[in-house]
Amino acid sequence: MPLTILVVDDDEGIRLSLKDYLELEGYIVVTATDGWKALQVINECQPQLLITDISMPRIDGYAFLKSLRQQPTWRLLPVILLTARTATQSRVQGYQSGCDVYIEKPFELEEVGAVVKNLLARSQLIQTALLQYQSLPVPVPAAMPAASMPLQSREPETDFSLTEREKSVLDLLSEGMSNAQIAATLFLSPRTIEKYVTNLLRKTDTSNRAELVRFAMDHHLVD
Repeated sequence: MPLTILVVDDDEGIRLSLKDYLELEGYIVVTATDGWKALQVINECQPQLLITDISMPRIDGYAFLKSLRQQPTWRLLPVILLTARTATQSRVQGYQSGCDVYIEKPFELEEVGAVVKNLLARSQLIQTALLQYQSLPVPVPAAMPAASMPLQSREPETDFSLTEREKSVLDLLSEGMSNAQIAATLFLSPRTIEKYVTNLLRKTDTSNRAELVRFAMDHHLVD
């Protein structure tokens, strides 16, 4: 199945040239004119990689990227910043905002294509590693009297009081569904699903979806 790339730039010429080139390379390309529009469409298109400009109206690339990185779903999304800003401080700010690669304008499409291919390959390796980790058997420690159990080895108490809706979201997450797919199944908005996922991460003290699903399986919260 072709991978999806979201291109965000207020320059129509750049958007179209990137879209044409990347589609010829075999990708599905979705475009947005600024960070505000991109935040509205990203949960619908579920991209595997993001290319964004910095200087844009309403929400610039820095603010857009910071907002994105605050959402658990998009913390590991590969991001390329394309910009005419060449100052060192601009590059530093880009990396601090959460970009993976910073490419200055004007750029060569072949270079962007090579970076895209490399980032997607690395991302796929990470996803594969996470899936392999999830399939590992959980070691069962030998029984030990509670009184003699070292205090540091006891698990902290966790809040398992999940609502019925949270349980439904968790069940669908464990089936590998994306936020958009869960939203469609439960007749809710993707933003609402994001809130449920954030609550589940907080209640289970996990940092991403893979850890959340693993936790749920280990504690028999899902079938």
